[in-house]
Amino acid sequence: MTNKEIVEYIEAHNIGKVKIAFTDIDGILRGKYISAEKFLSVIETGTSFCDVIFGWDAADLTYDNVNFTGWHSGYPDCPARLDLSTFRRIPWENDLPFVLGEIVQQDGQASPICPRQLLKRILHTAESEGYSPFFSQEFEWFNFAETPQSIHDKHFSNLNLLTPGMFGYSILRTTLKNDYFTDLFDQLKKFNIPLEGLHTETGPGTYEAAIVYSGLPEAADRAVLFKTAVKEIAYKHGIMATFMAKINENLPGCGGHVHQSLWDSESVRNLFYNETDSSGMSELMKNYIAGQLYCLPFILPMFAPTINSYKRLVEGAWAPTTLTWGIDNRTVALRVLSGSNKSCRLETRVIGSDANPYLAMAACLASGLYGISNKLPLKQTATVGNGYRDFTNGTLPHNLYEATQMMKHSTVAKEILGEKFVEHFANTREWEWKQHLKAVTDWEYKRYFEII
Repeated sequence: MTNKEIVEYIEAHNIGKVKIAFTDIDGILRGKYISAEKFLSVIETGTSFCDVIFGWDAADLTYDNVNFTGWHSGYPDCPARLDLSTFRRIPWENDLPFVLGEIVQQDGQASPICPRQLLKRILHTAESEGYSPFFSQEFEWFNFAETPQSIHDKHFSNLNLLTPGMFGYSILRTTLKNDYFTDLFDQLKKFNIPLEGLHTETGPGTYEAAIVYSGLPEAADRAVLFKTAVKEIAYKHGIMATFMAKINENLPGCGGHVHQSLWDSESVRNLFYNETDSSGMSELMKNYIAGQLYCLPFILPMFAPTINSYKRLVEGAWAPTTLTWGIDNRTVALRVLSGSNKSCRLETRVIGSDANPYLAMAACLASGLYGISNKLPLKQTATVGNGYRDFTNGTLPHNLYEATQMMKHSTVAKEILGEKFVEHFANTREWEWKQHLKAVTDWEYKRYFEII
């Protein structure tokens, strides 16, 4: 819908309110309802939103180590604008209109901290070079037969998973909670998040969905909205959905793999594909892969942003641990699928389902473009066997602190993402690490309580 059509729709249907949302640094949607009159009045002039969304963590605890905002600034409202290209209707809220927004600076320029604007800035770089990026994200997640109240009453222990047993790709299990399963597919499509596929993943109450590819930033918009939409649809069925990277040491983790390709400016030719190459890969794609491999240790917090993220990145758990690539190999960090002009793409498998999609896609594109602009050769040979064991290029950082320090002091991270963003984001990850160090866990009780 055009801006004019959106205004006409709001007026013609006597819409009373509109839901708007902004994405914080963790990828969590922060928003509110505003009256239709307010919405129509700020379409052209812009609006404002409290800058605390970049000044607190996932638990609404305020950072004490960031410069962007804080008690020192009084947490003022920041200028913001609504992007009407994101307009859609929420089918599980009686087709309530919904729009995503962005935080901007006082002069109207893009905020260096805003995740969506970071992605758009890197997209602009790609487009200026004649590339049209097409991306999509797929998610794995666990579903629990619980409510927000019940999980708190149980102190997050002994929770009931939606279904028992390890039923990957199960036709049988899709019938057990078919009303929920069907609602996910159908309601998401109505919300303009079309799915390419939806199936049970191996694990109790585990689903996986692949979102249909699109250009940027639409692909990231879909991914961000997908996570919240799934949670809201789950609520309607008395279900809790979680995108934690790892819920249990004995179960597989949850990936948020990003698929990506670069096309020419007319979007008719896949620049990653070369039919005369034995691997089906163009030199451009090889440069792109080389760029990601080179940058990966310095941008890992964009893909694995939490303490829990690194519990997923362990050997033999369907998540990579090494700086490797391969052709259709699910044990490596970067999986190449090079079958044809239409489908040739790169899948970055390091990314967890807990990642902020804007940041994950921004890091993918920025690091790939770095490889292209510097013509980095893909010297590392493709891993044919076990990527956990057959590698020569090193391993990924092992925890959030290690990864954050590498990013914080990296010149390449600052070059491709911007110094202000790297400073702010690294500080938020250091905060996350410090909060973790304060906690006394069940593991410590079980290990030390009696014997020490």
